[in-house]
Amino acid sequence: MEKTEKPRGGRPRAFDPEAALDAAMHLFWEHGYEATSLAMLRDAMGLTPPQIYNAFTDKETLFRKALTRYHETEIGFALEALSAPVPTGEAIRRLLMGAAQAYTRPGKPGGCLFVSGALAASPQAQAIADELKTYRTASEAAIAERLSRGRAIGDLPEAVSPQGFAKYLAGVMNGMSIQARDGASADELRAMAETALAVLPDEGQKLGA
Repeated sequence: MEKTEKPRGGRPRAFDPEAALDAAMHLFWEHGYEATSLAMLRDAMGLTPPQIYNAFTDKETLFRKALTRYHETEIGFALEALSAPVPTGEAIRRLLMGAAQAYTRPGKPGGCLFVSGALAASPQAQAIADELKTYRTASEAAIAERLSRGRAIGDLPEAVSPQGFAKYLAGVMNGMSIQARDGASADELRAMAETALAVLPDEGQKLGA
């Protein structure tokens, strides 16, 4: 539903809150929370500061809404990989290969907003850094849960700790995100994924098959 703001001496100005939020999300994704100024948000969203505050309360609230929007629109590859009715190895392969593609999509900032959003955050942005950590922790927990299910049905070796391997995979994905920010191609990220899939003990080779 479109919201309206009535500028002084003119007609109500309509804007699409989802389009405005998408613009803010991409800006935070590209520059991080603290480096994204109100002036940058105003220009990208096509709104005046009063409109931004009226619709989104403040910058921190806007960023949190942008995180929710990112979760809803940009991490489908991970949700699909972890929920797919496939062997655990294939699920992990889909997860890492999906990340390689998602982190290098044309027309979008490189990497993952959950990783890059609070890089070099100051103490004043600690609440934002904690929020991003919560998202990353939840992602790691989702991977661990999928690995636990795999071990329960026998397609993950008993020697492999779901929690430990999930932390490793999350670290690989975080590294892929940073590499993408530095300009790494999808092929280069896929090569990183292949290396990650090859680290399991011999009895777990089917994970990388």
